[in-house]
Amino acid sequence: MRLLVATRNRGKIAELQRLLADLPGVELVGLDAFEGVPDVVEDADSFEGNAVKKACEHAKATGLPTLADDSGLVVDALDGAPGIYSARYAGAHGDDAANNAKVLRELEGVPRERRSARFVCALAFADASGELVRVERGAIEGHILTEERGDGGFGYDPMFLPVGETRTTAEMPADEKNAISHRAVASRAMCEFLREQLRSD
Repeated sequence: MRLLVATRNRGKIAELQRLLADLPGVELVGLDAFEGVPDVVEDADSFEGNAVKKACEHAKATGLPTLADDSGLVVDALDGAPGIYSARYAGAHGDDAANNAKVLRELEGVPRERRSARFVCALAFADASGELVRVERGAIEGHILTEERGDGGFGYDPMFLPVGETRTTAEMPADEKNAISHRAVASRAMCEFLREQLRSD
C-alpha cells in the first residue's frame, strides 16, 4: 500500500518514516512525488482542523490514503503562541532560525518557572477517497531555554527542554527523540490503528 505523507518537509517525512517503519507492506511517499499538487491553505483554528483539511484534500488530489499532521509549539507565557503559526511565526514559512529568534526575543526576561511549553501534534488519516477516518493527538511537556542548544532535529528543537531531561530535543539522538516526541505519541496511536485496518482488509 502506498501511503501519502502530506508534507514537503523532509525532516518531518524522515521522522514519520522511522516512526511508522514497522507497518507491514506500506510505502510512504511525500508530496514531492506528485507534480502539480497544490499546497493546502492551513486556515483552520486548531492543529486538528489543519491536519484534517490537509489529509482530506491531498487524498482527493492524489487518490492515495493520506496521513497529514499539523504540529507546533505552544508557549504558555505567549498565550499559546506560536501555536498553529509555528512554521511561519516570523513571517516566512519554514525559517527555523527566524522563528526561534522571535520566540527567544519575546521571552527575554521571563523567568524559567514561567517558560513552560509543549509540542503538540495532531495526526489525521483520510482514505483514498478523501474521507476522514481517524485523528490522533500527541504532546510533550517541557520549557523553553534562554538559548539554543544542539544541531539535531528541526524547528524549535534546539530550545525545547522536555520535562525530566537535561538535553534539548535537538541534542538527543533521533531514536531517543522519536521515543518521546509529540509526533511519536500521535504516530504510535495511529500506527496501531492502521495495523488493525491492514489486518481487516
